[in-house]
Amino acid sequence: MDLDWQPLWLTFKLASWTTCLLILCGIPLAYKIAYTQSRFKPVLETLVSMPLVLPPSVLGFYLLLAFSPQQAFGHWLEHYLHVKLVFSFPGLVIGSMIFSLPFMVHPIQAGLQNLPPNLLEASRTLGKSNWYSLRHILLPNIKPAILTGIVLSFAHTIGEFGVVLMIGGNIPGVSKVASIAIYDEVESLNYPAAHLYAAVLFVLSFSVLLIVYLINRRHAHLLRAGAVRL
Repeated sequence: MDLDWQPLWLTFKLASWTTCLLILCGIPLAYKIAYTQSRFKPVLETLVSMPLVLPPSVLGFYLLLAFSPQQAFGHWLEHYLHVKLVFSFPGLVIGSMIFSLPFMVHPIQAGLQNLPPNLLEASRTLGKSNWYSLRHILLPNIKPAILTGIVLSFAHTIGEFGVVLMIGGNIPGVSKVASIAIYDEVESLNYPAAHLYAAVLFVLSFSVLLIVYLINRRHAHLLRAGAVRL
């Protein structure tokens, strides 16, 4: 049976773009949440965590309204910046970033908060900037947390359905990712094709999660061994 590999390729492309962009914005956001003393910290944490409890169709609906050219923001984007986000790949990337944001921020935030406070204090005492401290002192000490955030964000994006369908629709080569292809095949009663798509996603998701657990387990063993030697 011939299988259309384009939805799978588009899924991996979407997950890769989403994960790379989440690294750039998720790390500074996690640092801000971990170390801020602002009274608005609970509000910021709540906003980041909303995609965990909000139905994907609700998030997708409001993003669809925001990106629509009939709305003020969408009209401004299309008229002045010539950017169209509804039913386009860039729109899928932005929606996926919002939907997968907590899967990048939460592990990194937890990793930063578990570090000894004197690391950051010593760096500041030496006159180092926050950016220098984050890049050269804090991040090298939370590599497992960063890896966890990367893998979870990638795997979560692969399984998206509701947000992608609401923003991108079902356009082959543009927004028809593997999850939507599975839905189409099931509706057409083409279960063999649906099974192949589902099997590929299952194997990929299982593999990346297994890799991160093995790496984190090895890192934990190395830390325990070092502690024993000390």
